[in-house]
Amino acid sequence: MFKEFKEFAMRGNVVDMAVGIIIGGAFGKIISSFVNDVMMPPIGLLLGGVDFSNIAVVLKDKTADAAAVTIGIGAWINTVVDFTIVAFALFLVIKAMNSMKKKEEAAPAAPPADIQLLTEIRDALKSR
Repeated sequence: MFKEFKEFAMRGNVVDMAVGIIIGGAFGKIISSFVNDVMMPPIGLLLGGVDFSNIAVVLKDKTADAAAVTIGIGAWINTVVDFTIVAFALFLVIKAMNSMKKKEEAAPAAPPADIQLLTEIRDALKSR
């Protein structure tokens, strides 16, 4: 059983997937920081100093016994912006990969030398 597990875990697809998940997590942190620290402050400034992370709808005010019940609209807005940026970045990466694939497919490979020679012989026989 250990041998089977080792073979499964060391397969190329599993290792590639693990690397992708780790890089994806790091990429998500970069995007979150970009949105929260770079994009949202100027957007908030343009909208009159609004800090989206603090926007909330209060359903029930704070009492001595319980905390306030709120809906965190601002946090949701930040998450939507994060998602949009990540989705757009992935779109650009996939679009670049697809265009590279199309270029590879568009350039047909030259036929092997023996096929090319046979083609020349056939053409020469046709012209006689």
